[in-house]
Amino acid sequence: MDLNADLGEGFGIWRLTDDEALLGLVTSANVACGFHAGDPATMRRTCEHAVRLGVRIGAQVSYRDLAGFGRRRIDMDPDDLRDDVTYQLGALDAFARVAGDRVRYVKPHGALYNTIVADAEQAQAVVEAVRGYDATLPVLGLPGSVWLRQAAAAGLTTVGEAFADRAYTPEGTLVPRRRPGAVLDDLDAVVARGVRMATEGTVLSEQGTPVRILARSLCVHGDTPGAVEVVRRLRHALCTAGVALSPFC
Repeated sequence: MDLNADLGEGFGIWRLTDDEALLGLVTSANVACGFHAGDPATMRRTCEHAVRLGVRIGAQVSYRDLAGFGRRRIDMDPDDLRDDVTYQLGALDAFARVAGDRVRYVKPHGALYNTIVADAEQAQAVVEAVRGYDATLPVLGLPGSVWLRQAAAAGLTTVGEAFADRAYTPEGTLVPRRRPGAVLDDLDAVVARGVRMATEGTVLSEQGTPVRILARSLCVHGDTPGAVEVVRRLRHALCTAGVALSPFC
């Protein structure tokens, strides 16, 4: 199982989380590309630390929404969205290459991630951006999403992802953040859910019903309070349960 976290989400003098500590625990890093968070210096530092620690670098592309941290849906023209995603890929890839590696995969962020679960037009725009930039890049997404179906149809490698710190609906989608309980803050519960996802491929929905989750990567959000301790505990629990941790690419 791959273990990933969202990183590089500071901006200027503002640091959102302890990126270096998290990079010592995860196998893949979803690095902000400047549109929802991140800036050139942050991207450079994050890529350098990732390469030094042997962590895979992924481009976490998003809507152009710094003020909303990329968590507000934008009704974009598909061509503009394609170009914005291409721009972000190129920016992060430049810093990854200077650091001695390259961008290894693509994961949409926030509102874009959730929008393309069902929005075929925007999903296709992101697919076209990735395919146009580098068709060998795997893409992360919610299992069963329109995004992953369209990516697979376009010949891209798709990777299902599960979230240890988010609540699920009975349909297998993420509970919207505006609803109470959408983000889990009970450390023990997050760890237990993560282990269950990795070992059984299931999670309990917000109604308590089991949901099948076919995932090769497990995510903990870097901006979750206490994220470093959450990931440290989860990593230990996964290893104790016999789950081998390794990048998916």
